[in-house]
Amino acid sequence: MSILVPVLLTFLALSACQGHTAALLQTSNLLKESIRLLSHLLQTKVSCDKMNVTNIFADNDMEILCKASTVAWEGRSCHRHLEGLHLNLLHLVQRKSTVHKAPCPVAAANTTSLHDFLLDLRRVLQRLVKD
Repeated sequence: MSILVPVLLTFLALSACQGHTAALLQTSNLLKESIRLLSHLLQTKVSCDKMNVTNIFADNDMEILCKASTVAWEGRSCHRHLEGLHLNLLHLVQRKSTVHKAPCPVAAANTTSLHDFLLDLRRVLQRLVKD
């Protein structure tokens, strides 16, 4: 009976660690998939590359991801992969933040081109993967 308690405690500790690892792995996969989508979008030449979108890159990471999901949703008529990017970013925000609820409002005061937006977003996601 005395061996049973340490074995159960060890099992519970390992189970908890495995759940945390699985969540980190899923987040990492969403980030990597989003980077892959962004790379594909950046290689594809579309007429709306010069379209103005809201520049959202002055906030913290979660707010950037939340606002980026909104911008991707608004630009989905330009390219079908933007909808997939929106869904990935939405899942990341829902998993990581209790404060930010998508869709996040974005102010249209400061704009950038869709192409530059995608480049900046890819840089943010690549940094998050490294962290």
